[in-house]
Amino acid sequence: MTNLAIIGTQWGDEGKGKVVDLLGEGADLIVRFQGGNNAGHTLVIDGQSYALHTIPSGVLRPGKVSVVASGVVVDPEDLIREIMGLSARGVAIGPESLKISEKAHMIMPYHRLLDAARENDPSGQKLGTTGRGIGPAYEDKAARTGLRLGDLRSPEVLAKRIAVALREKNCLFEGLYGVPTLKAEDVLKRALSWRERILPYVVDTARLLQDAQAQGKNVLFEGAQGVQLDIDHGTYPYVTSSNPTTGAVSVGTGLPPKALENVLGLVKAYVSRVGEGPFPTELIDAAGDEIREKGHEFGTTTGRPRRCGWLDAVVVKAAAALCGVGQMAVTKLDVLSGLGELKIASHYELDGERIDFLPAELAELSRCRPVYRTSPGFEGDVGQARRLEDLPKGARAYLDLMEELIGLPAALISVGAEREETIVLHRYF
Repeated sequence: MTNLAIIGTQWGDEGKGKVVDLLGEGADLIVRFQGGNNAGHTLVIDGQSYALHTIPSGVLRPGKVSVVASGVVVDPEDLIREIMGLSARGVAIGPESLKISEKAHMIMPYHRLLDAARENDPSGQKLGTTGRGIGPAYEDKAARTGLRLGDLRSPEVLAKRIAVALREKNCLFEGLYGVPTLKAEDVLKRALSWRERILPYVVDTARLLQDAQAQGKNVLFEGAQGVQLDIDHGTYPYVTSSNPTTGAVSVGTGLPPKALENVLGLVKAYVSRVGEGPFPTELIDAAGDEIREKGHEFGTTTGRPRRCGWLDAVVVKAAAALCGVGQMAVTKLDVLSGLGELKIASHYELDGERIDFLPAELAELSRCRPVYRTSPGFEGDVGQARRLEDLPKGARAYLDLMEELIGLPAALISVGAEREETIVLHRYF
């Protein structure tokens, strides 16, 4: 038995979808443990691109069980569309291959409306959310007023909880944000329409995973977003509403902490982030534009252009220490080909002092200036490389510098978007 967690070490968009799909070949179950449908993963298989939002990336592996655990917030309407879209493309999805926790909270129509109203409010703080309702759904979960997927079994429970939720939400819509209110009966009607399509997939996933562990099955845990978007440990308040860190694996699945044996940290060969917030190594120049275009750095969920910059070893080391990362998966190395001299931030300079950590205060972090180490760069197409020896000398030198500054060995290196465009140095399953 092997239990492996895939964790994004930066601000998300590190290429988790491809790595989960690749390693999913040896897993029996692939488990999404937190986040919502704001976290899109893009996979390229045989030239075909697949965008996933809630369903785990292992769904494209026949014979595997994909699990959406209780730590995830689920938009039923979006999930139905995702299932239908994959099915239309020949991806077999049924209750035997997709299991969704009955304890997972639902993203309701009023959550999406509230999220958008806040983001568009000129007097409020713009966080750069996707407007998918993830934050408000987690708010209701913490306030104990949320609706869980298991509640779809009881129309009476749905009606009561929707009425309670709208009593407060409609006050906000009308009195604070000036947007149309929602009728409880209309929301209930929509919720009841989900039951037939969703309930066949809804089970007790905690018990399912506990049984799988007892049977010695291989489990792959798929995180969404990245550590710097963690609500407790990220660049608050410009963060997501859940914990993309390894501590959430246990909480979000129902397995004990000791069940997690290995943690693989995904490190994009450069850095990107979506939305607002600090970004010490951001490139607001031609180099940043070139990385964005070559790396297709546009949001899977929203299509928004991502901010791009040089790799930041301070950020990755902080994530590795927080999550117990043992090895790293380097992604998108191919994007750096032809850029000339490459840079990695080894430290920051803050008010004349050199530091090797992320300040918690945004005012301090905004004053941090990266201290770079350089690498000569490399040329040419690296997509055919399957061994380290196949890479240009400059690419190997850059990887060596990454390992030196981050302090982690590389377990695999992605040199292209396709599944097979990968150098595998360590096998977990």
